[in-house]
Amino acid sequence: MLEIKNVSYAYTAKKPVLKNIDFTVSKGEYIALLGESGCGKSTLLELIYGLMDIEDGEVLYHGKKLLGPKYHLIPGHPFMKYLAQDFSLMPYTTAAENVGEFLSNIYKDKKNARIQELLEVVDMVDFAHIKVKNLSGGQKQRIAIARVLAKEPEILLLDEPFSHIDNFRKNNLRRSLFNYLKKQKITCVVATHDSTDALSFADKLYLIRDQEIISKGTPEEIYFNPKNKYIASFFNEVSEISNKEIGINKEGNAILYPEQINIVEKSDIKAIVDQSYFKGNHYLVEAFINKTPLIIKSDRSYEKNSEVFIEIN
Repeated sequence: MLEIKNVSYAYTAKKPVLKNIDFTVSKGEYIALLGESGCGKSTLLELIYGLMDIEDGEVLYHGKKLLGPKYHLIPGHPFMKYLAQDFSLMPYTTAAENVGEFLSNIYKDKKNARIQELLEVVDMVDFAHIKVKNLSGGQKQRIAIARVLAKEPEILLLDEPFSHIDNFRKNNLRRSLFNYLKKQKITCVVATHDSTDALSFADKLYLIRDQEIISKGTPEEIYFNPKNKYIASFFNEVSEISNKEIGINKEGNAILYPEQINIVEKSDIKAIVDQSYFKGNHYLVEAFINKTPLIIKSDRSYEKNSEVFIEIN
């Protein structure tokens, strides 16, 4: 078990980055750290990996405290791998040579089979013999992912692992990678601002803002019960409107995703359409009730300034 216990960190006395971060990760779990750029996600991964010394709190693995560079000549831990955003590869060697850099040369056949397996995981078999300097940014990132997996770490720390990869490849790579990690029971902590990484694959989410964890739970728990509009906005378009404006007899505001608002033939709630946006298999319709905007999922578009009636799921 990996334990992060009340970890706080500041680069300077006036610039705190993390405050009282506390959670545990069981073997084989996938944890997603979700938050805006600059919220401290990358710093937390570096502290876990041992690239910096922890000022307050501690990180434990199977009950043993993990220490930073003050205590280790070479920072890091042998059972753990960390893939930073500025992944480092050898540009003048091939993709396959990069993946196999740290694998033993004693058993060549075993090494080559391992390289082939990992190239398949990241869909880079066809580029095995291409020098890294000739690969695109997304291809380099896929090779970097395969490389950190080569010696099959017990814990894998990934910082925005799909940031350079084209959308049409990203979904397939996510499925392939996270299915592989689950099969091998590799514990994984991912720092990301992409909710798809978190919602589809994570066992637990921790949303960080203003140095602290502001929401935690399973993807389903956080998605369907967001504490506020800020949290909900990580997962979808979101509308916030007074309960009274949509016929709910209680104080406060409703936080609504587009699929929770239906356009119907007739109701007591009328809205004025501003824009319709084509999204492939549906439209997002932006409309206003008085001056409050709503984003509505619809199977068709509507003309600007047309009246529609809505109901809330």
